[in-house]
Amino acid sequence: MTQHSSRIFSDLDHYVAHPRLSGLTLSPDGSRLVTSVSTVNTAGDGYSAALWEIDPAGEHPARRLTRSAKGESAPAFSVSGDLYFTSSRPGEKPEQKGAALYRLPAAGGEAELVTRRAGGVSQPHCAQQAPVTLLSAPLLPGASSEQEQEQLHSRREDASVKAILHTGYPVRFWDHDLGPARPSLFALEPAATRGSEPAAASSPDSAASSDSATLSGSATSPVSDDDAAAGTADSEAVNLRHLTEGLGSRFGGEVQLSPDGSFVLISVIVPEARAGQRTALAVVDVASGERRMIADEPGYIFSAGVISPDGRTAAVVRSAQPTPERAPQPQLHLLDLQTGALTRLAAEADLWLSPAAWLPDGSGLLALADQGGRGPVFRVDAASGAVHQVTSEDATYSAVLVHPAGHTAYGVRSSYAHPEEVVSIDLATGEATRLPNPHERPELPGTLSEVTAVGDDGAPVRAWLALPAEASAKDPAPLLLWIHGGPLNSWNAWTWRWNPWLMVAQGYAVLLPDPALSTGYGQEFVQRGWNSWGGHPFTDLMSITDATEAREDIDHTRTAAMGGSFGGYMANWIAGQTDRFSAIVTHASLWALDQFGPTTDMASYWRNELDEYMAAEHSPHLHVEKIVTPMLVIHGDKDYRVPIGEGLRLWYELLAKSGLPADEDGQTAHRFLYFPDENHWVLSPSHAKIWYQVVSGFLAEHLLGTASELPAELGLTAPAAD
Repeated sequence: MTQHSSRIFSDLDHYVAHPRLSGLTLSPDGSRLVTSVSTVNTAGDGYSAALWEIDPAGEHPARRLTRSAKGESAPAFSVSGDLYFTSSRPGEKPEQKGAALYRLPAAGGEAELVTRRAGGVSQPHCAQQAPVTLLSAPLLPGASSEQEQEQLHSRREDASVKAILHTGYPVRFWDHDLGPARPSLFALEPAATRGSEPAAASSPDSAASSDSATLSGSATSPVSDDDAAAGTADSEAVNLRHLTEGLGSRFGGEVQLSPDGSFVLISVIVPEARAGQRTALAVVDVASGERRMIADEPGYIFSAGVISPDGRTAAVVRSAQPTPERAPQPQLHLLDLQTGALTRLAAEADLWLSPAAWLPDGSGLLALADQGGRGPVFRVDAASGAVHQVTSEDATYSAVLVHPAGHTAYGVRSSYAHPEEVVSIDLATGEATRLPNPHERPELPGTLSEVTAVGDDGAPVRAWLALPAEASAKDPAPLLLWIHGGPLNSWNAWTWRWNPWLMVAQGYAVLLPDPALSTGYGQEFVQRGWNSWGGHPFTDLMSITDATEAREDIDHTRTAAMGGSFGGYMANWIAGQTDRFSAIVTHASLWALDQFGPTTDMASYWRNELDEYMAAEHSPHLHVEKIVTPMLVIHGDKDYRVPIGEGLRLWYELLAKSGLPADEDGQTAHRFLYFPDENHWVLSPSHAKIWYQVVSGFLAEHLLGTASELPAELGLTAPAAD
């Protein structure tokens, strides 16, 4: 898979078509690595993923494993080396649309359909030491069998009913509605053994099953896909035995299966007063379905982590629920899976460590954390809790797995110098080696360096600076201040949605700062911006902008500020605090904090951060009359995290109240780019192109003094002649 890497940042068609790698899974014997690579689908309106195998030894080129039109996802290796995955290939019954579960045998050949069901499936989970496979899949509350699941889906489909009746909170999450189906966990086992005695091993490759809470009747006949190189083979019928029965919407969706497949650690949502909730952990015995709470503490949130090779402990994250006075502080712990006792790890490290993989001998584990604009791999000693940094390159890891021999790890890393790629890591030296990947690194149109400054309270502030190759004292580059979302986040990894190199290719310098609230600089750095977004986060941004504008290769007279989500909030706040910028771009942005808090998809969380003081002192809408900078407002109607009401109110108040109001004809220097069917992110390739084209035109108009060139697809200008 090759692309013209030199054209990616100068041609949007090449940019949106560039392959995008994500995720990693390793076979239990360490001989096979599989990742997902997304490309533009055949309709051109989205992306579909294919599974690719990467040689762990680095001797052979990557090879593609699957080729269906709908794509494949959620790969997981079984103990026998079979590769399970999900795919939305067409089925025989309309009500069974959605992803089905497939298996690619370790011996080779075509993919086999394992199970297809109404409502689809989500994710397989395979034990690494036993033939046990679990399956995450949605289940309608009124269904006690797969037959009833299919009937209820058919009734909703036939009646064109999409209504959802809720009894609790929340009702939305990021970009999708919750319900009526609820996430559930099932043990996958052969239908031929129904009624036999329960056993710990339950998968299509074993004779284990249970007669309790079994959902039978799933369709399992082979399917074909004319576009798939991975075809089908005969497969036996299977049962789905419900393991989260009775939890309903309180199943949190996190699943960690023990190495021997005998039990599973899951997350459980615990309702609290005033529509609040916390997350606890429970252990479920796979054979019997017996469930017991293992970690639940009022005032704290738990996240399920990887289970040790001996099955006795799990590395979990425990964090106090935030309050307006106290920022969250995720802490790594060992959880005794028999007693529930917690042991703090890495107590001396000022890091938000996330457990990734145990070392095979159980002596420690690998964990990931942001650190100073990067995201290294760390090793944590299970006995002492001591932390040792493993990798040292300028990159951030999103996944890491350990070879069963224990000497080598494999990870997915990226940085602002390159997109995601798979590497091997020598655990003794920390040296990372790029393996033969499905794609090449694109050629960058400039250079990447760091900028530092001092905040108004003396705190150090740093940023990445992407600079055009031709920028110099004689030809300084106009500057774009890009503000990250989150706000608990860092500009430390490649992003396709806000990619600075597209703007560098147009001659702009792009500043990517980590102000107060950013992760990777210690707890105090987060706390100094907590519940005070317009305070140190704003002054940090101004300090780092001042330091950058002092460079001879930067034109301080031509600058713009841009941000999305929390970054959009900051762009709005900046607009009401200073007129130093020539233009401001605000995407999916918070405008009126008293309005945002109760209408976002997770109001119970934001209630713990945005109190009345915050809304009264730090809401951008209170300063609309002072805005004199032209603003480009961008919002998607399906945004549930920052609802469209924020963008609509911002747009109206800009025209009605700002220092650049609409004229007598209703026209204004401000612009509103509205996407009726996009959410918090602009995901379709065609809309991504529109996003970059409109942003580039707006910046060119106000920073470069050139006429705004709008894409013809907006219907506002005549198309160019062929």
